[in-house]
Amino acid sequence: MARIIVTDKMAPDGIEYLKSKGFEVDTPLGISQEELLQVIENYDALIVRSATKVTKDVIERGKNLKVVGRAGNGVDNIDVEECTKRGIAVVNTPEGNIMAAAELTVAMIFAIFRNIPQAHHAAKNRDFRRNKFVGEELEGKTAGIIGVGKIGTIVARKLLGIGMKVVGYDPYVADEKFEQLGITRCENLEELLKVSDVITLHIPKSPQNVGLIGEKELKMCKKGVRIVNVARGGMIDEKALYNAIVEGHVAAAALDVLEKEPNYTKSPEEQDFWNPLLDLENVVYTPHLGASTKEANYNVSIGVAKLVEGVLNGELVPAVNMPPVSGDINQLRPYIDLAEKLGSIYYQAEKDRVTKIEVIYSGDIANIATKAITLAAVKGFLNSAGDPDVTYINAELKLRELGVKLVESKSSHLDKYTNLITVKFTTPNRDLSVSGTVFAKDVIRIVDFFGYKLDFEPTPHVLALQNIDVPGIIGKVGTLLGENNINIAAMQWSRNRKGEKAVSFVSVDTEVSDEILQKLLQIEGVLKASRLNF
Repeated sequence: MARIIVTDKMAPDGIEYLKSKGFEVDTPLGISQEELLQVIENYDALIVRSATKVTKDVIERGKNLKVVGRAGNGVDNIDVEECTKRGIAVVNTPEGNIMAAAELTVAMIFAIFRNIPQAHHAAKNRDFRRNKFVGEELEGKTAGIIGVGKIGTIVARKLLGIGMKVVGYDPYVADEKFEQLGITRCENLEELLKVSDVITLHIPKSPQNVGLIGEKELKMCKKGVRIVNVARGGMIDEKALYNAIVEGHVAAAALDVLEKEPNYTKSPEEQDFWNPLLDLENVVYTPHLGASTKEANYNVSIGVAKLVEGVLNGELVPAVNMPPVSGDINQLRPYIDLAEKLGSIYYQAEKDRVTKIEVIYSGDIANIATKAITLAAVKGFLNSAGDPDVTYINAELKLRELGVKLVESKSSHLDKYTNLITVKFTTPNRDLSVSGTVFAKDVIRIVDFFGYKLDFEPTPHVLALQNIDVPGIIGKVGTLLGENNINIAAMQWSRNRKGEKAVSFVSVDTEVSDEILQKLLQIEGVLKASRLNF
């Protein structure tokens, strides 16, 4: 039974889901970094939100870790590079809280234009002098959105709906998207800063984005500009923002995140955190509430639980540190399964060292993104070579460490099948290839085995036999298996072009022992006998 540790508070739905699937789940919420280091080696999966830092030390100690799940969007609190080196999948739920983050952004914009938090606080303290809280209307003002991804798109749509003009800066988004949204594209950040009455950030935290808005950028802005950040702390230079607000150049700021954040579980009496920005009356701060809605909490909890379940069950899931998988993963799954089986054949049947693997796609499959399928072939190859720790995440890295070259090629031309995957293994002495196809969306068949044409379903236990092409050998094989209570489920055979040798693929119901394998090799005319486990 796989063990999962959840260290940050999340909706109980995901935890209950994992327990219902038979996993053992521990929830030491708020566990310290030192305590986590002591226990992490006992777990197969770690689920966090934003508080727990999954550092290199944690990953090194987590000898059994297969997946780190983030119940939310950003993964800047996880050492993704170290996870990748160790074949640990990093999964997150970027879709689960996008509406929550977008709606909080719009709420923050209303708050700092109409002084809502300040007026509320004053009224609670019996100060009703409304002339202190005269605000500004949003109608006709210009909002500048940095990052026009999923959240930025929703924010743009909502701000347009309340009568604002919207400009956006995102060098990675096509012109067509800006046109569809009805917003103006800024070609660079400076252009956006100069025209915006309010600026809101919706970009991931990365080395390129740290300190994106600093003293120089704030000076480019209009006097009286307002700044909103519900994305990640550290992308705004907090000292520069403080000075710009004190000087009156920035009218107000609304922040849900800070570069260094407080402990969200401590009581006020226990809390030792403070930030100078919180001393300013015209700074509105919320303690990282971007994803804090009932709907978002449910979505990210169930979402991360299902992703972690998938990894622990050996499935391909859209991990952060996986190559992009285009299209429907369920449609790709039969090809991924086929490729992994093809890759696993070589070292189950041969012993010569492989120097290069070429994965060749022919027919319709050549027109789709195939990186994930190629990785599946490599994973199958390395598994059969005796590496139990290989995953989709580290497969290519491990292959490179062995000095095996990986090539991917495509051809749209194909006569007999609508799609064909061929895995060619190059050794110092020769090339050997296996090929397979997918019929009717999910029916897998091996159609070429080292040059022998056949049509065979790769079942869990298969015997691959090579023999001299003479009468009687198949009967002797069947008799031997029957005498040892091994039932034959299916059989396929094929001759080579010269008619001198033949191969047989025999699907059996149980594992064939070494002893029986040796008896098969003693049958006159049998040249080779291999077990293939799929």
